[in-house]
Amino acid sequence: MDKAPQNLAILFADISGSAKLYESLGDAEALATIERCLAIIRQACTDSGGRVVKTIGDEVMAVFPAADSAARAATDMQARISAQRTSRGTGLAIHVGFNYGPVLEEGNDVFGDSVTVAARLSNLAKGGQVFTSAQTVQELPPALRARTRSQQAHTVKGKQKDIDLFELVWQETEDELTALSTHVKFRPARLALKHGDREMELSDATPALAIGRDMQNDLVIADRKASRMHARIERRRDKFVLIDHSSNGTYVTVAPEAIAPETRLMWDLFRGSLSAVAAAL
Repeated sequence: MDKAPQNLAILFADISGSAKLYESLGDAEALATIERCLAIIRQACTDSGGRVVKTIGDEVMAVFPAADSAARAATDMQARISAQRTSRGTGLAIHVGFNYGPVLEEGNDVFGDSVTVAARLSNLAKGGQVFTSAQTVQELPPALRARTRSQQAHTVKGKQKDIDLFELVWQETEDELTALSTHVKFRPARLALKHGDREMELSDATPALAIGRDMQNDLVIADRKASRMHARIERRRDKFVLIDHSSNGTYVTVAPEAIAPETRLMWDLFRGSLSAVAAAL
């Protein structure tokens, strides 16, 4: 009896410019550098719940149970590889493609049209890019879907219709966020804070909160360990950041109270988390 296809996410990650590494570093060092990158890619896959199918030259193929797992693996491996350097101080890059759809498993390998599309997406991507398909974007949770931006449709050999291509943005430079905002609509973010019996909320109406010993702060910490203007929490699109202005520094740990789609975040930001002002809390 033929095996029934099952829906999986297929990911291909390829090291960019590997041929030039052999030319610039020499065979032994280039091979060691490539093996280091491949190990990082494989680890990122397993860390996100994926299974490495095979490594072909300088390319890794992996499968994941869901599209979001593949997306997180892709962004994770990009971040890790971008931090790597050769012995000459030059950066390294990979290009990644992933696609979600029906595949057939045979032994440890997978086959099918979805695999072909994933491989093509990887080939279309340049160093530092992650490409996926429109149908895969629909399988992503809102937070990841908001980080995709539409690209031009591309023809894939053997397919009658063009693929609607999307890039998954894993970096957060100002230029990328500006470009991203022209393609997606962000859901307004809200952050609820507790300090003693007092509750505060940051949102569109109140996008920032000042913390410190001075009475002009929104949240006054009456303790000598706190600086007059200790820190500031600001909303930036779909997230919140804490900016430290203190003399002694600020240590933050965040404990989720309740996080669910379409509901506000309830975080107890001050539960022993600000070491410089902990005595007052």
